[in-house]
Amino acid sequence: MNYQEEYRSKLVAAEEAVKVVKSGDWVEYGAFSGQVVELDKALAKRKDELHDVKIRGTSRIGVPEVVKADPTATHFVYNSTHLGASERVLGDQNLCWHLPVLYHEQPGYYRKHIVTDVVFLTVCPMDERGYFNFGPQVSHGMALCESAKTVVLEVNPNVPRCLGGVQEAIHLSKVDRVIEADWPLPQLPTITPNEIDSKIARLIMEQLEDGDCLQLGIGGMPNAVGALIADSDLRDLGIHTEMFVDSFVDMIDAGQVTGSRKNIDKYKVVCTFALGSQKTYDFINDNPLVAFYPVDYTNDPLVIAQNDKVVAINNCVEVDILGQICSESSGTRQISGTGGQVDFTYGAYRSKGGRAFICMSSTYNKKGQLASRIKPILTPGATVTVPRTMVHYLVTENGVVDLKGRTTWERAEAIISIAHPQFQDELILEAEKMGVWRRSNKI
Repeated sequence: MNYQEEYRSKLVAAEEAVKVVKSGDWVEYGAFSGQVVELDKALAKRKDELHDVKIRGTSRIGVPEVVKADPTATHFVYNSTHLGASERVLGDQNLCWHLPVLYHEQPGYYRKHIVTDVVFLTVCPMDERGYFNFGPQVSHGMALCESAKTVVLEVNPNVPRCLGGVQEAIHLSKVDRVIEADWPLPQLPTITPNEIDSKIARLIMEQLEDGDCLQLGIGGMPNAVGALIADSDLRDLGIHTEMFVDSFVDMIDAGQVTGSRKNIDKYKVVCTFALGSQKTYDFINDNPLVAFYPVDYTNDPLVIAQNDKVVAINNCVEVDILGQICSESSGTRQISGTGGQVDFTYGAYRSKGGRAFICMSSTYNKKGQLASRIKPILTPGATVTVPRTMVHYLVTENGVVDLKGRTTWERAEAIISIAHPQFQDELILEAEKMGVWRRSNKI
């Protein structure tokens, strides 16, 4: 039997493919732009036949059909390892639960701890050698397939073929069923940086040098940094990141990214997944410049640290005057996930000449009132995403402070110095009560 014959023998309609799912099963939906669509629709139609089917995804864009079909979460229980905007809303309705992960460890969770009955994954069309490329969500795809009892692929010709790296494709021989689909990849809306994001970006730009190796997180501020870099005279930049975004395309097109000073994966742009506009998907398609690796490589702090001058730039929700960072919850309300922030904060600092920046606006609007993101202590119930011992640079629109090697009172002093002036006196008073202040009421 040749590959085409074997392919046809495994090719079924989506309604037939989802019959492998039984009540009580754990089902994987994949991650990011590669989460299944037609299989999701077909599984939702089986609602009345199934009970307590537990589904896992990662940052799905849009609401899964299984959730729409079962607003009581009796038949389908949806879970996410990193909440996107839609999943955050579902979480507020008790229709999405969170699975906390250190992103670089996620493949190991599937190989060592997590039970997976069925995996549904979106992939590129099969090549002449019988391989299906995972597209722009290599991440933990192979680990999912290795751990699952049944592997079902949703083949979509719109998925860009993303070169490795390693573990960027699965062979037909390891697949149980195949369906065919044709839907456009979800695109992230363009985020226009606001004035504060742009001011923070300019502060970070002052810290960047030729030859830096970049990681950018998601959001307006990292995009603002990317735009400023693309319009700067920085040269010989490298990229080793978890997420490939539109601003990287701009930097590469501007001729600033060569990768020539990298110690590992020299001349390559390294990432584990991509989310962006069609510009990004067109750029990464069959592009030998970009190497997609599983996340236990890209995000392993010890791998990150092998390159010199790694610069990690990420956002957070709030920080307290002890230096504890919350980047994923608002009190007890889960709004995203740990993701790779810990991985790159630690890995960048371990890098020779590396710098890890955690950024935020100093204030936010709370029911029409100005509120400080810098707190005496984190909001009760808030998740400590990055412990105070790991934080390197903290940035607001009011400045940049280095927290490494600082005593508790020095840290409080530094953090309060970049708070909004309206809240500084109040924070000093709280620092005095907490015993982490030794100066007068003036900074």
